[in-house]
Amino acid sequence: MINIQSIQISDHYALINNMMEQLHLSEKAFFPKTATWESIASNYMQHVIEMQETCDGTCLLAYAGDKPAGFIFAYPEEPDDSRIEDYTGNTLYVSDGYVTDEFRRQGIYRMLNEELERIYVAMGVRRIVRYTLANNHRMQRFLASEKYEPVRLVYEKWLT
Repeated sequence: MINIQSIQISDHYALINNMMEQLHLSEKAFFPKTATWESIASNYMQHVIEMQETCDGTCLLAYAGDKPAGFIFAYPEEPDDSRIEDYTGNTLYVSDGYVTDEFRRQGIYRMLNEELERIYVAMGVRRIVRYTLANNHRMQRFLASEKYEPVRLVYEKWLT
Protein backbone atom coordinates (compact mmCIF):
# COMPACT_ATOMS: atom_id res chain seq x y z
CA MET A 1 0.00 0.00 0.00
CA ILE A 2 1.24 3.49 -0.88
CA ASN A 3 0.88 6.30 1.63
CA ILE A 4 1.46 9.90 0.53
CA GLN A 5 2.39 12.56 3.08
CA SER A 6 3.01 16.26 2.78
CA ILE A 7 6.37 17.00 4.41
CA GLN A 8 8.67 19.91 5.17
CA ILE A 9 11.87 19.43 3.21
CA SER A 10 13.92 20.94 6.04
CA ASP A 11 12.61 18.23 8.40
CA HIS A 12 13.56 15.45 5.93
CA TYR A 13 16.67 17.08 4.50
CA ALA A 14 18.89 13.99 4.22
CA LEU A 15 16.19 11.88 2.58
CA ILE A 16 15.13 14.53 0.04
CA ASN A 17 18.76 15.44 -0.65
CA ASN A 18 19.46 11.78 -1.43
CA MET A 19 16.44 11.48 -3.73
CA MET A 20 17.34 14.79 -5.42
CA GLU A 21 20.83 13.42 -6.02
CA GLN A 22 19.38 10.30 -7.65
CA LEU A 23 17.08 12.48 -9.77
CA HIS A 24 20.05 14.61 -10.75
CA LEU A 25 22.10 11.54 -11.75
CA SER A 26 19.19 10.39 -13.90
CA GLU A 27 19.01 13.80 -15.59
CA LYS A 28 22.78 13.77 -16.11
CA ALA A 29 22.39 10.49 -18.01
CA PHE A 30 19.99 12.29 -20.36
CA PHE A 31 22.06 15.48 -20.56
CA PRO A 32 25.80 15.17 -19.84
CA LYS A 33 26.26 18.95 -19.40
CA THR A 34 24.26 18.76 -16.17
CA ALA A 35 26.40 19.97 -13.27
CA THR A 36 27.52 17.48 -10.65
CA TRP A 37 25.16 17.23 -7.70
CA GLU A 38 28.02 17.90 -5.30
CA SER A 39 28.62 21.28 -6.92
CA ILE A 40 24.98 22.46 -6.63
CA ALA A 41 23.43 20.42 -3.80
CA SER A 42 23.71 22.95 -0.99
CA ASN A 43 22.39 25.90 -3.02
CA TYR A 44 19.66 23.86 -4.71
CA MET A 45 18.41 22.35 -1.46
CA GLN A 46 18.34 25.82 0.09
CA HIS A 47 16.35 27.03 -2.93
CA VAL A 48 13.66 24.35 -2.63
CA ILE A 49 13.40 24.90 1.13
CA GLU A 50 12.97 28.63 0.52
CA MET A 51 10.34 28.04 -2.19
CA GLN A 52 8.45 25.73 0.14
CA GLU A 53 8.58 28.12 3.07
CA THR A 54 7.93 31.43 1.27
CA CYS A 55 5.87 30.48 -1.80
CA ASP A 56 3.35 27.88 -0.56
CA GLY A 57 5.49 25.05 -1.94
CA THR A 58 4.49 21.46 -1.40
CA CYS A 59 6.67 18.40 -1.10
CA LEU A 60 4.82 15.10 -1.16
CA LEU A 61 6.61 11.95 -0.08
CA ALA A 62 5.32 8.50 -1.00
CA TYR A 63 5.92 5.56 1.30
CA ALA A 64 5.54 1.91 0.36
CA GLY A 65 5.02 0.43 3.79
CA ASP A 66 7.74 2.13 5.82
CA LYS A 67 10.11 2.67 2.86
CA PRO A 68 10.34 6.06 1.13
CA ALA A 69 9.44 5.36 -2.50
CA GLY A 70 9.43 8.78 -4.17
CA PHE A 71 8.62 12.45 -3.95
CA ILE A 72 7.31 15.40 -5.93
CA PHE A 73 7.90 19.09 -5.26
CA ALA A 74 6.15 22.16 -6.66
CA TYR A 75 5.41 25.76 -5.83
CA PRO A 76 3.13 28.44 -7.26
CA GLU A 77 4.60 31.33 -9.18
CA GLU A 78 2.72 34.60 -9.01
CA PRO A 79 2.00 36.32 -12.31
CA ASP A 80 3.93 39.42 -13.22
CA ASP A 81 3.66 42.04 -15.94
CA SER A 82 5.85 40.05 -18.33
CA ARG A 83 3.38 37.18 -18.81
CA ILE A 84 2.15 36.78 -22.37
CA GLU A 85 -0.55 34.18 -21.74
CA ASP A 86 -4.21 34.97 -21.26
CA TYR A 87 -4.27 33.26 -17.84
CA THR A 88 -3.85 35.69 -14.93
CA GLY A 89 -3.79 33.42 -11.85
CA ASN A 90 -0.88 31.71 -10.14
CA THR A 91 0.96 29.04 -12.12
CA LEU A 92 2.13 25.90 -10.37
CA TYR A 93 5.71 25.01 -11.25
CA VAL A 94 6.51 21.35 -10.70
CA SER A 95 10.25 21.50 -10.24
CA ASP A 96 11.24 18.02 -9.07
CA GLY A 97 9.96 14.49 -8.80
CA TYR A 98 11.53 11.08 -8.43
CA VAL A 99 10.62 7.46 -7.70
CA THR A 100 13.30 5.05 -6.52
CA ASP A 101 14.27 2.20 -8.85
CA GLU A 102 12.71 -0.37 -6.52
CA PHE A 103 9.26 1.18 -6.81
CA ARG A 104 9.14 2.28 -10.43
CA ARG A 105 6.37 1.20 -12.81
CA GLN A 106 3.86 0.93 -9.96
CA GLY A 107 1.99 4.19 -10.57
CA ILE A 108 3.58 6.01 -7.64
CA TYR A 109 4.60 9.08 -9.63
CA ARG A 110 1.08 9.27 -11.05
CA MET A 111 -0.36 9.14 -7.51
CA LEU A 112 2.01 11.88 -6.35
CA ASN A 113 1.12 14.04 -9.35
CA GLU A 114 -2.62 13.55 -8.86
CA GLU A 115 -2.39 14.48 -5.17
CA LEU A 116 -0.32 17.55 -6.01
CA GLU A 117 -2.88 18.65 -8.59
CA ARG A 118 -5.72 18.07 -6.12
CA ILE A 119 -4.04 20.27 -3.50
CA TYR A 120 -3.46 23.18 -5.87
CA VAL A 121 -6.81 22.99 -7.65
CA ALA A 122 -8.36 23.43 -4.19
CA MET A 123 -6.17 26.56 -3.83
CA GLY A 124 -7.48 27.97 -7.13
CA VAL A 125 -4.51 27.17 -9.36
CA ARG A 126 -5.56 26.24 -12.91
CA ARG A 127 -2.25 26.22 -14.80
CA ILE A 128 0.70 23.90 -14.24
CA VAL A 129 4.06 24.09 -15.98
CA ARG A 130 6.90 21.63 -15.91
CA TYR A 131 10.03 20.92 -17.84
CA THR A 132 11.50 17.68 -19.04
CA LEU A 133 14.51 16.94 -21.17
CA ALA A 134 13.97 16.53 -24.91
CA ASN A 135 15.19 12.93 -24.84
CA ASN A 136 13.23 11.85 -21.74
CA HIS A 137 10.54 10.14 -23.78
CA ARG A 138 9.12 8.18 -20.86
CA MET A 139 8.32 11.39 -18.95
CA GLN A 140 6.90 12.94 -22.12
CA ARG A 141 4.56 9.96 -22.54
CA PHE A 142 3.50 10.24 -18.90
CA LEU A 143 2.80 13.97 -19.25
CA ALA A 144 0.79 13.41 -22.43
CA SER A 145 -1.23 10.70 -20.68
CA GLU A 146 -2.06 13.24 -17.95
CA LYS A 147 -3.23 15.82 -20.54
CA TYR A 148 -0.15 18.05 -20.37
CA GLU A 149 0.69 19.64 -23.71
CA PRO A 150 4.03 20.95 -24.95
CA VAL A 151 3.72 24.68 -25.63
CA ARG A 152 7.30 25.89 -26.06
CA LEU A 153 10.62 24.38 -27.01
CA VAL A 154 13.84 25.63 -25.50
CA TYR A 155 16.78 25.76 -27.88
CA GLU A 156 20.28 26.23 -26.61
CA LYS A 157 23.70 26.65 -28.10
CA TRP A 158 26.92 26.21 -26.19
CA LEU A 159 29.49 28.75 -27.29
CA THR A 160 33.13 27.82 -27.40
